[in-house]
Amino acid sequence: MAILILYATVEGHSRTIAEHAAGLLEARGHKVVIGDMREPGFAVPGRFEGILLCAPIHVGRYPEPLLRFVTDWKEALDDVPNAFISVSLAIASDSEEERAEARSYPAVLENTAGYRPRLVHHAAGALKYVEYDFFKRMMMRRIAAKEGGPVDTGRDHVLTDWDALNAFVKEFSNLIGSEQGGKSPAM
Repeated sequence: MAILILYATVEGHSRTIAEHAAGLLEARGHKVVIGDMREPGFAVPGRFEGILLCAPIHVGRYPEPLLRFVTDWKEALDDVPNAFISVSLAIASDSEEERAEARSYPAVLENTAGYRPRLVHHAAGALKYVEYDFFKRMMMRRIAAKEGGPVDTGRDHVLTDWDALNAFVKEFSNLIGSEQGGKSPAM
């Protein structure tokens, strides 16, 4: 079955997560088309048996290309099994309040665009200290220290729980198989 995976990314980690999901779905026998929502010319959603979206939360909001996409393609998304991976550092926070806030963000998609994904996964992002400029590095270090995260600015820190992401992708693959009347290959 053909699956469309689209991502929006700010620092590149959402693309990494989307590529990881694509590899898992291909290993399960699906054909996958993957693309960046910001790039013109990606495939038309109505031609796929499933759609997986992936985008980060930055400064309390999702990137504009995601909001435009779910608004423009809501009907096509509703017609097929679809899922959303919400990427946020807050989901890895020691604070339950911070994690709860991160879990609330996908509701924005429903409130602003009328899109409610059938499945949602909250993936922790990455602290890309090495790539940040001095100001952002110090700001992110301060936030990470407050939240109980890694503070070694000499390297990047990937906080994604890959096993949880793998389980989510398997669940999505099974959803596609069940709604298509067939069963996806075992992972």
